[in-house]
Amino acid sequence: MYSQGSESLIRQARDIEESELQKFYSRLIKVLKVKEHGHETVDSLQRLHLILSANKYSRQLPAELQKKVSSLLSSPVEQLQVLSSAVLRESSLGLEYNQKNFSPLNSHAAALLLSQVDSRTDLSSYCTQLLRNLENRQSEGLSLTHTLPILNSVITHSPDCLTEDHVTFLSKKFVDWLRYASITQGGGASSGGFFTGPRSRQPPPITELDGTVSGDFFTVLCVGQGFTEDQWMNVYSFSMLRHWLLTYHSVSNGNSTVDTDDRSEVDGSVVSMVSATSSSSRLLPPKERLREKAFQYCQRLIEQCDRKAHKKTDTDLQKACLVEAVCVLDCVCSEDTSLVYRTFPYIKALFGRLSSDLSFARVLLPVAQFYLNHGEVAAVDCDVVWKLVFGRFPAELFNDNFLAHELLRFLRLNLDSLKFRVPQYTHFFPNLLKMLAWNSPALVDEFVDLMPSLVTAGTAVELLHTLLDLPCLSATLVLQLRAASLPIAEAGARGLVPLEAFRNPSFRGLFLFLLRTEAGTGDTIDRLSTLHELLAEAADWPRVVRCAQIVPVMLHVFFNAVIKVADEQLLAHLILVILERSSLLLNIPSYSKEIHRVFSCHLLNLCKLHPSLVVDQSHELLEFAGTTTNVYNKEEIYTHVVWVLGEYLSVSCDSRCSVNLITSCFEALEAVLFEITSSTPPSGGSCPAPRVITTLMSAMAKLASRSHDLIPRVSLFLSKLRTVTRGGSVAWCADEEDLVSIVTRGEELWSLLKTPGVAQSVLTPPSYITEPRWHRDTNMAMPLRLRLLTHLTHSQ
Repeated sequence: MYSQGSESLIRQARDIEESELQKFYSRLIKVLKVKEHGHETVDSLQRLHLILSANKYSRQLPAELQKKVSSLLSSPVEQLQVLSSAVLRESSLGLEYNQKNFSPLNSHAAALLLSQVDSRTDLSSYCTQLLRNLENRQSEGLSLTHTLPILNSVITHSPDCLTEDHVTFLSKKFVDWLRYASITQGGGASSGGFFTGPRSRQPPPITELDGTVSGDFFTVLCVGQGFTEDQWMNVYSFSMLRHWLLTYHSVSNGNSTVDTDDRSEVDGSVVSMVSATSSSSRLLPPKERLREKAFQYCQRLIEQCDRKAHKKTDTDLQKACLVEAVCVLDCVCSEDTSLVYRTFPYIKALFGRLSSDLSFARVLLPVAQFYLNHGEVAAVDCDVVWKLVFGRFPAELFNDNFLAHELLRFLRLNLDSLKFRVPQYTHFFPNLLKMLAWNSPALVDEFVDLMPSLVTAGTAVELLHTLLDLPCLSATLVLQLRAASLPIAEAGARGLVPLEAFRNPSFRGLFLFLLRTEAGTGDTIDRLSTLHELLAEAADWPRVVRCAQIVPVMLHVFFNAVIKVADEQLLAHLILVILERSSLLLNIPSYSKEIHRVFSCHLLNLCKLHPSLVVDQSHELLEFAGTTTNVYNKEEIYTHVVWVLGEYLSVSCDSRCSVNLITSCFEALEAVLFEITSSTPPSGGSCPAPRVITTLMSAMAKLASRSHDLIPRVSLFLSKLRTVTRGGSVAWCADEEDLVSIVTRGEELWSLLKTPGVAQSVLTPPSYITEPRWHRDTNMAMPLRLRLLTHLTHSQ
């Protein structure tokens, strides 16, 4: 909230009287009439802005004051431009574009004018006047340099406001600025001196980043002590070029005028040959000519980047220009496929030159995008590109956060294309997950979108194991970096035991499996418990703890995706993994509990979708449910396993469900229930949860209702339970209210089992009761009523 002083100022601005406000307006008009504006003008404008913005409704400025404030939009002092623009935004009066009033046009004035445009027609006329500003070639270059950023904003928010004439004009201007800028330095380049003859005053030529004189046309990588107006427009044009190439199609499609870019009267291959020369390219339509000049410009940039720059900042500039040049070439080739064959030699040579240097990884991602978009057209082998992008990048640069975001953005934008053209990318999921393991909180959204594409019938089981071992992978990545930076004999290093284990050859295989780059070498680690012991000290490392916190989220996404691609055999295997891995998790506080909660949720979903899974995996489920220790240390998942057995172990769910299977399940649950209700909890352990006991009783009652021979046995236990609890508290339940709830549930089940027919219909209701189809049954009145209501609601 605001500070006490700020609230006081806002309150004063809101409570100002009209008479005092008019006096303030008069004083401000006098202040603005002075030629030179100082601190008093700034303070007055700030107060005026506060008064206007603090009121709920807009106040209308006097016409004279509004005119004076509007004139400040052209002030050479940027602070006055900002304040005047802010004041006029808060006022209720509109403005009209007038080149005399706003000369030179700056971004603050343009933003104000754009904010007050009411219709597409007004915006289009405003763009027309902006383009006239470009055509007039004013002596002051400031207005021209501001025009392109303004047009870029207009195109971003409303590309359909431009007409086809606008598109043609701008395309021609881009060609002039990109290709025909002057190649001599600007006026500030002369060093002066005693000898100032005509020859010495001649502006020197521009140079390359390595200091040599440039022998070709001007680009953003040319160096000079000063730049001319057309050179600045060259820089602005290149920065806006890709956006323009991506946008002007929607510009022309949004208008009824005929598109002038009808290629040519000749075949595309002939057009490509004609475009090869600069002189004949003048015969092309504006859009094709712009594509040709953009191709030449990017080709020259790629050649300029081969030069060794003297400064590190220039090296960074070369990388940035390479990224933009490849992206522009990608756009150009997407519009005209005939340019693909001319462009690919440059892209292939660029990839060959940079692929061995991972410092150019940011540049290689647009190169990979080019291969993905046009590799099939050019019929080139792209495997080496994917091995680099999906193999080396995550393996060696997993700790580069910027590259991780860029790579994941590349994947998210191209998921459909990757599935179709690079299906093998899913096998690199162990590598891609390294970025999630290293920087978990920042990449959750990206992997939530990416995870469904990684889940296939061939990768599901291994992917599940890998997600569960993600905290181990996080710890291993930390150890990998520490092992590379710390001496082997360093003492007192944090995490010394895990570091020694990482360097120990006998355990090297465990860590190498976690650090594998591709899937297919195995589902999980045989000595998983050994690995967890070695990484015990890493359980409290902040990076490992944060990684463990996002694993449940990823598991939810995984299970929601796997049910769409897996058959029953694969789902049965996943149930085995759930039961097995419930006890094989890195010992992080609350981690096991969260994983068990996720397992429980999706175990129910899997069995609900395919009830026959319970019969298929009955042996493993019964083994899990018959282990008494699971009651105490796996309460969540144990409860759901018992519920699944009682709910779906029925002939109505699977005809293979025999009486012997029901009986064996009943006996296993009976033994566990008898043991936990007739003995004290293990030393140091808590009492079994009341939900576990009631679930066991309910499951036994359900099974007994399907095999009536079991009813006396469960009834005997329930009657004994009521007798035992009459004596007061018992050792296996510490809370009296919980004990009452357990006994109440037992009495309800006992009463139901006295009438087996009723018990079966209540405990195992038929499907037409649990899933009614009244809206589909033609013999019922419900469909008629629904159709009538639908007709009434749709008739209006």
